Amino acid sequence: MDNTLARPSTSVEDYVKVVYDLQERGTGPVTISGMAERLAVSNSSVSGMLRKLSAQGLVEHKRYGSVALTEAGTRVALSVLRRHRLLETYLVDALGYSWDEVHDEAEILEHVVSDKFVERIAAHLGDPVVDPHGDPIPTRDGHIPPQESVLLSEAEEGAGGVIVRVNDTDPELLRYLSDIEIGIGMSVRVVERQPYAGSLRIQVSSGEDVPARDRSLGLVAAEALWISTDGRGLPASRS
Repeated sequence: MDNTLARPSTSVEDYVKVVYDLQERGTGPVTISGMAERLAVSNSSVSGMLRKLSAQGLVEHKRYGSVALTEAGTRVALSVLRRHRLLETYLVDALGYSWDEVHDEAEILEHVVSDKFVERIAAHLGDPVVDPHGDPIPTRDGHIPPQESVLLSEAEEGAGGVIVRVNDTDPELLRYLSDIEIGIGMSVRVVERQPYAGSLRIQVSSGEDVPARDRSLGLVAAEALWISTDGRGLPASRS
C-alpha cells in the first residue's frame, strides 16, 4: 500500500533525518547548534521545531541537553533515509550523476516520490545495501546492515583499511576527493600523522596490482572518510 499521503511534513522529515544522521556518524551528542549548522537555520528555529517534535513523540530533548530520537522518530528517519539513499544510488547508476551532484537532488525528491516508486527503484537496482557514498541503506523493515568502520582521521600510524564511506554533505569536498583520486573501495594506510600541519600522510591504492600513491590529506578530508576495521588494506611499512 502506498502511504505517501500519511507521511509527516517535509520539515519534520528533514529534522528527524538530521538527528539520526548526526547520531549515526558518531561525532558526539546531537546538539541544537550542531543541528542548526547542518540545516542552515538559527538555533531558535531548531529549538522551536524540537518542541513540536517532542510533542509528537519523535524526539527526546531537555533544555540545554542533547537531542535523541524516540523509537517512533527513528522509524520516520529510517524511512526517509531509505528513500534518500536509494534515490542517490539510482541517480548515479541509471542517470549518470556524479557522487557530488546527487545529495541535493535526493533532498528534493525524497519528499515527493511514492513508496511504490522507491521499492521499484530498489528492485531495479538489486536491493543495494549501500549508496554511492558508502552510507548503509535501511531495509524496507527499518534494519541497518552492520558496518564496522573508523574515521580515517582517528586511525593510528601504520593502520590500514579500505575506504567504505564518505560524508556526502559537502559537494566541494567530494569533488576534491575525486580530483586526487580517492574514493570508496580503495585501500589506504596511514604513514604519518602530522598534527601540527593539520594533515595525514597516507598511501592509497585502487587495487592489488596498482602501485600505492603517497598523498598528504588534510584533517577536514580525513574526518569525512571511514575505513574498514577488519584488517584489510595496504600492508604496514617495513621501514
